[in-house]
Amino acid sequence: VQLQASGGGLVQPGGSLRLSCKASGFAFSTYWMYWIRQVNGKGLEFIATINTGGSMTYYVDSVQGRFTISRDDAKNTTYLQMNTLKPEDTAFYYCASLRIARSVLSGYWGKETQVTVSS
Repeated sequence: VQLQASGGGLVQPGGSLRLSCKASGFAFSTYWMYWIRQVNGKGLEFIATINTGGSMTYYVDSVQGRFTISRDDAKNTTYLQMNTLKPEDTAFYYCASLRIARSVLSGYWGKETQVTVSS
C-alpha cells in the first residue's frame, strides 16, 4: 500500500502549483481522499477532501476559492490545484485516504511533498 505525494516546490506569492497523490495497493475509488498540511513545528491542518466519485468537496476556509481538490479513479490519483499561493501556504503537504466499510474504519497516509511560497 502506498500513497505518494508529489508536485511540491518553490513558488512565488500569487503563483500556482498542482500536487498529485498516486495511490497503489488498495481500492482507491472506494476511499474519500484528503489533503492535509503541516507548517514546520506546528500541528496538522485539514485542507480539503473529496468523496468517492468526486461529486462532493470540502475545504478549510483559508484555502476556499484558491485550492481545488479532484480525483481520477482511472489513474488512482488525487490532485490539489493550488492557485494564488500565499507565504502562509508554506508547509509539508500530505495526502490520506479514509473509508468506513461494514463498520470497519480504514485509511492510509502518504509521504509529504514540500511547498514553499516565497519571493
